[in-house]
Amino acid sequence: MMQFEEEGETLKDKSRCANIRADLKICLLESDCCKIFKRTPRECLRSHDGTVPDECFALRNTFFECKHSIIDGRRRFRGPKGY
Repeated sequence: MMQFEEEGETLKDKSRCANIRADLKICLLESDCCKIFKRTPRECLRSHDGTVPDECFALRNTFFECKHSIIDGRRRFRGPKGY
């Protein structure tokens, strides 16, 4: 998993999936889709035109699994996926 955090930097959001969300956000903002074509991160995730790296889509899936594990009572005791 990619880590975009600087040393000593902490997130204001302390939820379980905050690190994955931050990594996904940075991944999308650093992609050609956002930098060159000036699209929003949401638009970039919806377009599969090759301007977004596969790592961003993997982070999106990991973020979805993390959020789903919070809601799913069976997974709540096992912890979120991706850690």
